[in-house]
Amino acid sequence: MNNNQKEISYSFILKRMVALSIPTIIEQVLQTVVQYVDTAMVGRLGQQATAAVSVTTTITWLVNSLMSAFGIGILAMISKASGEKNQEKIRDFSVLAGWFVAVIGMTEGIAVCFLSSYIPDWMGAAPEIRQDASLYFFIVSAPMLFRASSTIFGAAIRASGDMRTPMMINVGVNGINIVLNYILIYQAGLGVKGAALSSAISYVFGGSCMFLAFMKKFGLSKIGKSRIRKIVPQRETVKQALGISIPVVFTNTASCMGYVVFASLVSGMGTTIFAAHSIAVTAETLFYIPGYGMNTAVSAMIGYSLGEDNWQKFDRIWKLAVLLAVGLMCINGAILYFASNGLMSLFTPEKKVIALGAKMLRIVALSEPFFGLMVIMQGIYHGLGRTGYAFVSETASMWGIRIFFSMLCVKVWGLGLSAVWYCMVADNVVKSMLYTIRFLIPSQRRKLWGKIL
Repeated sequence: MNNNQKEISYSFILKRMVALSIPTIIEQVLQTVVQYVDTAMVGRLGQQATAAVSVTTTITWLVNSLMSAFGIGILAMISKASGEKNQEKIRDFSVLAGWFVAVIGMTEGIAVCFLSSYIPDWMGAAPEIRQDASLYFFIVSAPMLFRASSTIFGAAIRASGDMRTPMMINVGVNGINIVLNYILIYQAGLGVKGAALSSAISYVFGGSCMFLAFMKKFGLSKIGKSRIRKIVPQRETVKQALGISIPVVFTNTASCMGYVVFASLVSGMGTTIFAAHSIAVTAETLFYIPGYGMNTAVSAMIGYSLGEDNWQKFDRIWKLAVLLAVGLMCINGAILYFASNGLMSLFTPEKKVIALGAKMLRIVALSEPFFGLMVIMQGIYHGLGRTGYAFVSETASMWGIRIFFSMLCVKVWGLGLSAVWYCMVADNVVKSMLYTIRFLIPSQRRKLWGKIL
C-alpha cells in the first residue's frame, strides 16, 4: 500500500462524496419540483390533460435513457483519464462527446418527431386525448439536439469533478420552465400545448448553456481550422467509450420498453386509474433523488480511483456510498408513507385519483431502501465501466418479474392497480439483490476492479 492510499480515510471520502453529491441532488430536486409544478398545473386542467401529457412519459424515458447511456460512457472514461492525469485522453473523450451529441441528438430527434402521431395510439391512449398527446410529444421532442447537449456534455463536465456548473445551468432551465408554464398554460390559454412549448424553450436554453460550458471546460473553443484533426475522435477512444455505452443502451432499452409495456397495461385500465398511477409515479420521484444524486458523484469517484489504481480508496467509496444511500432512502420511505395523501392532493383535486394514488405511494414507500441500493450499485458498476452485467440483471428482472407478473395480474387474474405496483416493487427488490450479491463476493469484486475493457 502506497503512502497516498494510507491518507485516504473514510471521513475524507465521505466529505468528498457529500460535496460532489449535494450539487447533483439540488439539481435533481429542482428538476423534480418543476416536474411537480408541470403536473400540478396540467392537473388543474382535468384528468384528460393529465393523461395526454403522461401517456408518452415512458417513451420520453426511453429517449432520454439512450442519450444517458452515451453520457455514462463519457463520464466513466473522462473520470478514469482524470485519475490517470492523462490530458490527451481527456481531450480525446471530450471530442467524442461532441460527436455523440450531434449524431444521437439529430437521429433521435428526427425519429421521434416522425413517430409522434403514432405513439399515443401504440400506448393505448383513449381516443379523446390522442391528438393533444401527439402534439405535446412532438413539441418537446423537436429540440432533441439541445436535450442531448444537456445530457452528454453535462456528463462530461461532471466527470471532471465539476458538479456545480450543470447545477447552475439547470437552475436557470427550471426557472424559465416555471415562468413560461404560468404564462403559456394560463395567461395565453394554451393548455397542454403551452406546457409543451415551455419545456421546449427551456431545453434550448439548457442545451445551449451546457455546450458553452463544455467548450470552456475542455478548451475545445481554441481549436482552429489548421487543427481539424483534433476534432476527429481516435478509433481506440471510440471503441472504449462504445464498449461501456452500448451495453447501457441495451440495458436502458430493455428497461424502458418494459416501462412502455407496463404503462400500456395501466393505461388500458381507464383514465382515472392511469391518472392516479401517473401522478403517483411523479410524486415518488422526489423521494429517490438522494440515490440518483449520489449515483453520478459515486460513478465519477469510482472512475477516478480506477484511474489512480487505488484499491483502498475504491473499497471505501463503495461501502460508504451503499450505507449512505440506503440510510437516506429509509428516511425518505418513511416520509413518503405518511405524506402520501398530501402529496397526491398537490397535483389534482380529484378525490378518487388522490385516494388511489396515495395507496400506491404507501405500497412503494416500503421498497425505497432497496431502490436506493439498486441505484447506487448501478453507479458503482458504471464508474468501473462494467455495464454488461447490468444488462443481464435489468432485462431478466424487468421482463421476468415486473412485466410477466403484471400481465398475469391484469390480463389473466383481473386484479387492480395495487397488484401491478406490487410487481414493480418486486422488480426493484430483485434488481438490487442481483447487483449487490455479486459485488459482495471478494473475488468477484477484485475481478470487477480489473483493467477496464
